[in-house]
Amino acid sequence: MRHVIKYLFSQAALGYIRLVSMLNGVVYCSSPATLSTPTMKASRRPLRALSCMPTTYPTPRYVSGTSNAKSSIAATPATSLLHQAVPSPKKEATSPLAKLPLSSVLRSLMILSVSSSSLLLKPCIYTLSMLAHPKTPLLDVAKNPLLNMLVKHTIYKQFNAGENKLEVQQSIHAIKNLGYRGVLLGYAKEVLVGESNVSPRDEKAAREEVQTWLDGTLQTVDMAQEGDFVALKFTGMGVQALDLLQKKAAPSPFMDEAIQRVCDLAISRNVRLLVDAEEQAVQPGIENWTMKYQKYCNSQTPGRAIFYNTYQAYLCSTPTTLAEHLEIARQEGYTLGVKLVRGAYLKTEPRHLIWSTKEETDACYDGVVEALLTRRYNSMLKPASGEHQTELPPVNVIIATHNRDSVRKAHALRLQQASKGEDKGVDLSYAQLQGMADEVSCELLEGFQSSEPTGKNSFVESPNVYKLLTWGSVKECMGFLLRRAVENTEAVGRTKQSQEAMFAELKRRARQAFRLSS
Repeated sequence: MRHVIKYLFSQAALGYIRLVSMLNGVVYCSSPATLSTPTMKASRRPLRALSCMPTTYPTPRYVSGTSNAKSSIAATPATSLLHQAVPSPKKEATSPLAKLPLSSVLRSLMILSVSSSSLLLKPCIYTLSMLAHPKTPLLDVAKNPLLNMLVKHTIYKQFNAGENKLEVQQSIHAIKNLGYRGVLLGYAKEVLVGESNVSPRDEKAAREEVQTWLDGTLQTVDMAQEGDFVALKFTGMGVQALDLLQKKAAPSPFMDEAIQRVCDLAISRNVRLLVDAEEQAVQPGIENWTMKYQKYCNSQTPGRAIFYNTYQAYLCSTPTTLAEHLEIARQEGYTLGVKLVRGAYLKTEPRHLIWSTKEETDACYDGVVEALLTRRYNSMLKPASGEHQTELPPVNVIIATHNRDSVRKAHALRLQQASKGEDKGVDLSYAQLQGMADEVSCELLEGFQSSEPTGKNSFVESPNVYKLLTWGSVKECMGFLLRRAVENTEAVGRTKQSQEAMFAELKRRARQAFRLSS
């Protein structure tokens, strides 16, 4: 009986070690007698499907051992290669999501499974709402350490960068290691205008709100790295700012000084600024402020935009508004910064302001992108002036969308321009939210890497793909996380596609892991 128990124990231990080794990327031998020692052949053989390391194969003898990758096969005559008896290894098919860590795939699959389920999403939103506006200490993530830890290691980690400078910089480093150019970083803490008792005429309270916004924004610019973007929300400056924006009035002297301080720091650090679009009650005022600071920043950096405005393609007025801003930039001699999104206020905006169908919104988005990338006016984006113009002034563009079709169309146009040696001088970036549409982001990275033109006139050299994420304490980020959940109710179909992509990636890794361990 003792031997039976010992045997069963050894088998259980072996099973546990196999499981752990699969997740850690090491394959152990199957003999209980050698549980502590990996086999000579497999001891360093990682399960690359799970660990996201590229598969490598022994170099065939007819390939030169030089470190120069370009000369290894070129130095061997073609007839020699054709008549070798050594079989070439079969290359494993990979997917764009193969670059993601296993922990990220598992966490994404869990969250996307909830988000794509109409049965589970509503209770999830209700729970997040209670956490964002807690009525008891038990539901307050700032006072309940167990709840804080649970939220931080699940939904918080999926969408946010961290709680302090060290965590944020670690997140940025991890994102760049995956192949992304950088991040669009925003500060999660908000001035809750709707819940504020401050009067717009209370100068002391208004200054305190602006100072809170300024301190957080300067911290964010300081955390960002060269070439990154920082998101700005003008309504975050408080009640007085909201009042001025609604009236389309200029910012107060104190607000103007605060915004210019942010601009000066961004220019000195080569960090770009993005103003978020908001509801139409304040958006015209936001655009007036944005054009003021586009001129201030972008005039100091010829040929390059530091300050960007956000344009929402679901608004019927967007092509006209963008054309007017392009004309202003032309007359004042600076490069216009354009971030193009579809829009986020579909349920609250007056319906007559929005295109009648999704197809019209798609046509607007893709038509504007085509005009910007070719720098030629078209049937969607027409010149604002009465003169017959065909060419757009200098422009820098961010295509911020989770729509795969729009990304692919822009990508195809960019590669077509590269193949013809057509450099329109348009600095182009793509952006998706952290934790969402990873299959689109990774496919874009993979597409650029596999389809990059090699001609000497090529100007598409590397992908400019960014992830948009926020930073702040778990408590400060609850409002942002709640909005992400609500956003998913409007795009369950898209979320379902992301969930299916993550599930397919997990199955692919599991198949490859078992194949390597057998």
